[in-house]
Parts: sequence; structure tokens; C-alpha cells
Amino acid sequence: MTDYRRLFSEGLWTNNVALVQILALCPTLAVTSTATNGLGMGLATTAVLTLSNLLISSLRHFISEQVRIPVFVVLIATLVTLVDMALNAWMHELYKVLGLFIALIVVNCAILGRAEAFAQKNTVLDSLVDGLATGLGFTLALVIIGGVREVLGAGTLFANASGLLGEQFRFLELTLLPDYRGFLLLALPPGGFLVMGFILAAKRVVAARRLERAALAATAQA
Repeated sequence: MTDYRRLFSEGLWTNNVALVQILALCPTLAVTSTATNGLGMGLATTAVLTLSNLLISSLRHFISEQVRIPVFVVLIATLVTLVDMALNAWMHELYKVLGLFIALIVVNCAILGRAEAFAQKNTVLDSLVDGLATGLGFTLALVIIGGVREVLGAGTLFANASGLLGEQFRFLELTLLPDYRGFLLLALPPGGFLVMGFILAAKRVVAARRLERAALAATAQA
């Protein structure tokens, strides 16, 4: 029986696409000037990841081994086109902000990687959960990076969420540092690299401390 808790743990933390595998850095660094942009891009990628895993797992017995990669790319490209059209129709402001990076989801290594490593070898339900967990982990990474950059760069969090994502997201809009003049560097591309580096370092510190606590607990029990 599949351990779904493990799948979510790997997708969100231990094997996070952006923070561990260091994949999809182009959208990760390019669109995360705000938490809102990161959330929008992350949800779009999650939709493609989940649906592509679902489709590829469903069709895995009918896809020849020799042509599997071209077939995977065609399926992923079709889903990205549908997501691109949906965003243009229902979230046009977000569509304009994300621009070309929506189409570039097609070449996101994480999506093709999960199709190759997991979806083509596992059941539909397992692949669906894996795609959802991996997508949510990617979304979490984008929101954290975008959130740090936005708070330190402008003193706000999820600014203009209602305009980009819809009125139902207005509750996310916060002004954490009133009258804050901002730190321009963090809103610029170099700020993405800086924040990404600090977050990776912090994650490694947390992981190392967890291992130390686990080793001490094992020693105490022995």
C-alpha cells in the first residue's frame, strides 16, 4: 500500500522541486517579485503537474517505450496551452504579469521528470497524489521566496492579490510595514538569487538539526 504521507512529505520538504532538486529556477527566480505572483505561477504549475501525471499514468500501457518522451512533451504542452487559455480568460491580469513564463511551463524539468520517474511506473491515484504533492511543494517555495522579497522590498504581503487572482483573494492582502520606503534590490533579479541562497541555507540548517535530534533520540533509546 502506498504511503501517501511520505509522498506529501517528499513533495513539500525532503525532495522539494525548487529547494532540494534545484529545478525550475527560471520561473522560481523570475516571477517571485511578490508572493502573489509566486502563488499564481505555483498554482498554474500544480494544475499542469497533477493533470499530466494523471494522463500519463492512465495511458502508460499504451505509450511505446521508444516514443515516450515526445508523447509526454505533447501531453504536457497540450495541458499548458489549456491553462494558458484559462488564465487569459478568467485571470487576465495575472496572465499579463506572468506572460511568457506560463508557456515555459512546457519545458519545466520538474513536470517531465515526475512523468518519467513516477507517473509512467505507478497507478493513476498514486501519480495524482505525487503530482499534487510536488506541485504544492513548488508553490510553497515560490510563495516563500516571493513573500520574503515582497516584505523586505515593499513592506507588503500578497499585494494586489484581488486584482491578479480574483476578489476572493482580497483577504490575503496585508501591509506589514506601514510607511516603509522599501529595499529596491530585493525587487530586482539579484534579489531573487540572494533570497533563494538564504532560504536554501536555512533549509539545510533545519534539516541538519532535525537529523541531530533524531540521532540523539536514537542514542537515548539505545
